[in-house]
Formats: sequence, structure tokens, C-alpha cells
Amino acid sequence: MKVLSNNSGRSFRRKWPLLLLSLFTVVVLMSIIHALFFLRHDPTLTDLGNRLQGMSLQHPLGTDHLGRDVFTRLLLGGQQTLGYSFLALFAALVVGIPVGLLSGYFGGWIDRIFMRLADGFLAFPDMIVAIILAGLLGPGMESLILAIVMVKWVSYARVVRSIVMAESRKDYILIARTNGLPPHAIIRKHLLPHIIGQVLVLASLDLGKVILLISAFSYIGLGVQPPIPEWGGMLNDSRPYFQSTPGLMLYPGLAIVIVVLCTNWLGDWLRDRYDVRKTAEQE
Repeated sequence: MKVLSNNSGRSFRRKWPLLLLSLFTVVVLMSIIHALFFLRHDPTLTDLGNRLQGMSLQHPLGTDHLGRDVFTRLLLGGQQTLGYSFLALFAALVVGIPVGLLSGYFGGWIDRIFMRLADGFLAFPDMIVAIILAGLLGPGMESLILAIVMVKWVSYARVVRSIVMAESRKDYILIARTNGLPPHAIIRKHLLPHIIGQVLVLASLDLGKVILLISAFSYIGLGVQPPIPEWGGMLNDSRPYFQSTPGLMLYPGLAIVIVVLCTNWLGDWLRDRYDVRKTAEQE
């Protein structure tokens, strides 16, 4: 009985982050559906006669300095923040994975060109490069997503390249080449399955960083432009009213913190799940 109890406790400790994340995902999806179909307030409609109101049945989280419903803007702002974060991350994967595959598999001048380009981006901190690029391209989400992609593709390209170079030296790849299997078939059938786990872990850990980047850039006016709601922009709009109405900053701030923590937990769980050395030690 004691052994069963220990095993069940260990199993729960391994699975509780996944259960928590599943619950969080359901809540987020329900909120998005609610925001799309059931919200009664226009998130951009101003009503100065109803500004800075407290919680009520009509406005569950009150109203902001322009009389707009905070709850509506919080939900729709989450759609903007999370939606653009996933889009930027997906675009970075679309650029970084092929670059890493080509560089690691073919080597030679292709590898030298791609890696020198990657080294140039790695010479400066991500935030500094993203600020410079976003500033040069101008305010707006298109410019911000492009800046994030140009910063984030490097890490995926280098991870994929290292995995491909290690796998390409193994016997089964050499046998596939000897049998005349074309490069695109080798990459699709043999190399892609080996990189999925590592890329998934890195992407889940990067998602929180991308959310913080988009919120930070919207906070300084380089991301989503008013009057479209976004969590970082809501923080910026609420600064002058923090002492009188702290909830205006508290709600979007807590939303960012909770989402980033959940994405980090997901990344930690996936890293443990795909850590071959740790799994071997446990066995």
C-alpha cells in the first residue's frame, strides 16, 4: 500500500502542471469564445460620463478613464496579446527550422552564410535588437512581429543545426544516403522527428518571452495602437490613474504574469518530458 501511495504521489507531481495548464487553456478558450459572441460592450466606445466607475453588474471590473468596460477590454486585449505572440513564434519557427536543417545537413558555404548571419544577431541582446528594428520599421504590429521574428529565428536555427549535425553522422543516415534516398526525404523522414521535441520545448519556453516583448512594446507605443485593447497598452493607459484606481493596472498586469508563469511551467514540463538523460536516470 505504501508503494502504491508513493507511486501515485509521484505520478501526481509529474502530471499536475499538465492538468493546471489544461484547465488554464480551457478557461482562455472559453474567455475568447465569450469575448467573440457574448460581450455586451464595445471595447472602443468611450463614455466620459461613466469614467472610472467601480465594479458593478453591468461592468464587472469597472470602467477606465474613458468610460470603456475594463472586462471587455481585458478579454479582447488577451486575444491581441496571445494571438500575436503565437503568430510571431510560429513565424520564427517557419524561418528558423528550415535554416537550421539546411545549414546542418548540407554544411559548406550554406552553413557559413547562415551561421555568420546568426552570429551577427547574437552579438547584441534580443531586446536591444528588437527595439532598434521596431523603431526603424515604425509603430504597429506588423513591424513588431517582423522585429521579433528577426530576433527569435536565430535560436531555433542553431538548435536545429546542432541536432541535425549530430544525427547526420549516425549510421542510419549514412545508410539512407548510400541507398540513394534524396536529401528532402532524409530530412522529412529521419531528421524532422528528432528535432520536434527540442523545438517544442524551446518554443514553449520562448512563448512567455514573446508575450512579455509584445506587452512591453505596446506599453512604450511600438506595438498595438490605440484604441485597440492590448494588455501592455492597457498598462500604459492606466499609469496616471494608478493611485486613484489601481485595478486598471492590476488586472492586465496579473493577466500577463499568470499567462507567462503558465507558459514557463509548460516549458519546464516539456523539458523534463523530453530530457533523455533524466528519463534514463529514473529508469
